[in-house]
Amino acid sequence: MIAELGHFALILSLAVALFQTVVPMIGATRGWPAWMEAARPAALAQFGLIGIAFAALTVAFVTSDFSVALVYENSHSAKPMLYKVTGVWGNHEGSMLLWVMILSLFGAAAASFGEHLPPALRARVLSVQGAIGAAFLAFIVLTSNPFERMFPPAFDGRDLNPLLQDPGLAFHPPFLYLGYVGLSMSFSFAVAALIEGRVDAAWARWVRPWTLAAWMFLTIGIALGSWWAYYELGWGGFWFWDPVENASFMPWLLATALLHSAIVVEKREVLKSWTILLAIIAFGFSLIGTFIVRSGVITSVHSFASDPTRGIFILAILATFVGGALTLYAARAGSMTARGVFAPVSREGALLLNNLLLAVAAFVVFIGTIWPLVAEMAWGRKLSVGAPFFEKAFTPFMVALALALPIGAILPWKRGRVGRAIATLTPAAILAVAAAGLAFAVTTGHSALAVVGAALGAWLIGGAAIDIWQRAGREAGRLTRLPRADWGRVIAHAGLGVTFVGISLLMAWSVEDIRVAREGESFTVAGYDFTLQDVQDEQGPNYVSTTAAIRVARTGREIGVLHPEKRVYPVQAMPTTEAAIRSSFTGDVYVVIGDPQQGGGWAVRTYIRPFAFWIWLGCGLMALGGLVSLSDRRWRVAAASRRAAARPVAAE
Repeated sequence: MIAELGHFALILSLAVALFQTVVPMIGATRGWPAWMEAARPAALAQFGLIGIAFAALTVAFVTSDFSVALVYENSHSAKPMLYKVTGVWGNHEGSMLLWVMILSLFGAAAASFGEHLPPALRARVLSVQGAIGAAFLAFIVLTSNPFERMFPPAFDGRDLNPLLQDPGLAFHPPFLYLGYVGLSMSFSFAVAALIEGRVDAAWARWVRPWTLAAWMFLTIGIALGSWWAYYELGWGGFWFWDPVENASFMPWLLATALLHSAIVVEKREVLKSWTILLAIIAFGFSLIGTFIVRSGVITSVHSFASDPTRGIFILAILATFVGGALTLYAARAGSMTARGVFAPVSREGALLLNNLLLAVAAFVVFIGTIWPLVAEMAWGRKLSVGAPFFEKAFTPFMVALALALPIGAILPWKRGRVGRAIATLTPAAILAVAAAGLAFAVTTGHSALAVVGAALGAWLIGGAAIDIWQRAGREAGRLTRLPRADWGRVIAHAGLGVTFVGISLLMAWSVEDIRVAREGESFTVAGYDFTLQDVQDEQGPNYVSTTAAIRVARTGREIGVLHPEKRVYPVQAMPTTEAAIRSSFTGDVYVVIGDPQQGGGWAVRTYIRPFAFWIWLGCGLMALGGLVSLSDRRWRVAAASRRAAARPVAAE
């Protein structure tokens, strides 16, 4: 009965979404206040109904209701409770339900906290959100019903994919979807502005908090996915340039560009057309990610489904919304005239350069991701585009971005001098040279990556520190009185620098060792002494584990005992690798136990990963910077005044 209640709530939410799409838009066009006001209760009702459907599916998983086909396919009675809950979104149908629930959550938030938005703009924004919701709710109801019953009910389920039975993967999808779907708000604001023919400073002030929130969640989601791949897959890497990884990275790059472009619109009322275009394309790439994961056109360990029918449906949604928005953009772009002018060397010019580098970098990733598909369709050739291409084609843009970012943050608006900005950044340059020298002294001479990465990271961190010191007028007492948006910006920029250091030093200084070791045998890797003490079989809640005990010492002093595992999940007959990692501020000791060998002993893989922690520390700092900026009262949705909104800037 609960499943039927969830299904009914889902169908009813589709009807509400259609109402939310049509009525407020007509009201905004005709100037009917009551019809415009209908958008708010409709958005709240849609969120409530989808919430009921999601709760019903959660109850089915928690209670192991194997009369529901989705529960049978993705759960098991012996599975730990955490993974019964996360199994709700560990599949195609449930993850799509989470997708639309988050979409409706953003719509409900706009309805609740957008009381200071102009009524017509708010109605149009919620109408576009309703249209997106209606499209995806129709997709779920028609092709991906999560409440489908099976008869007779199964005695037990087929279990969740063992790779997804992990805390990192439990929280990775919700945060990723909060970022993916959150960009729909930027898209809705852009389309609403195009319909009204008005893009001004007030519009930029309204759209920035939503973009910032989506960017922050997307940062956390990507970091969690990277961290999971690092410790769960057993290969010691943090990024594989997998198509689905790229599908989340491209919207992040474009959302970063959108955030910086919106600053220019707000401060100087220029780059309006470009900002609108970025808002459309950023959400478009989110939809492309959804298509890649669920269409089966590209093979990936992250794929949810491989049904061409579903892929065509999502492709139709993508073409409708992005194609329609771009058509509207083409019709309206000429009316979005810029009021301000600026010299190439200025804050505006630096932010434009930032945008171009990020946009081209996203385009490079896109080409590398889809090229195998294009080659197969056009010439019948199977190609593989891997890490070497992306590292060589993508890295130069990030190097240029890192070099320009501190200088651009120091430059004044309208017109500036590069020489003066560089002179101000002299301490950061000294820090960068010192970091490069230290990295060179430690590096064995095989790669310049450590030297360049350490220098760029130090340059970014030092530049962020000088930026905030300049904002405070070089007075320590004024630091605490600066706006939170300023603090958030420099924290995020410093976080990017920390990530640069972590990635470059890990890739340059990593050591890998693969060998066969017998119980009681010792071996040395990069100055660490390892001893395989014993290997035992253990019984988990829904798996059987082969667990090793490996003693780790350095310079004769024991620093810990690591317990890597090799698990087998009997229901799916699938093995997984559980790496054992000893993390520290300066690096990780990473051990994986493999299969027993025919001549005796066990396969043991050992990795020394210097500064691995810094990668996720930097991501955390970037997300923290977003949160601090979001808490600034100037960027709250309700902060903009009606008077500012009523002043048209663009030509009608």
